[in-house]
Amino acid sequence: MTDRLGHDRRYATDPTKIETELGWRPEETFESGIEKTVRWYTDNSEWIVRTRSGDYLQYYQRMYGGR
Repeated sequence: MTDRLGHDRRYATDPTKIETELGWRPEETFESGIEKTVRWYTDNSEWIVRTRSGDYLQYYQRMYGGR
């Protein structure tokens, strides 16, 4: 696939301003966050099964189908 004009090849953020002006620091590192994410999916495999089955689409159709 060819790239779109003006499409950034790399997305990056610079947290310097929020860190220096507001004193904000993330509670998680990338490593700890990815570990927790993988653990959540491992611990909640039934959610994955329901999501992959497509059953949740019936919920959205019931709740939002008439809009």
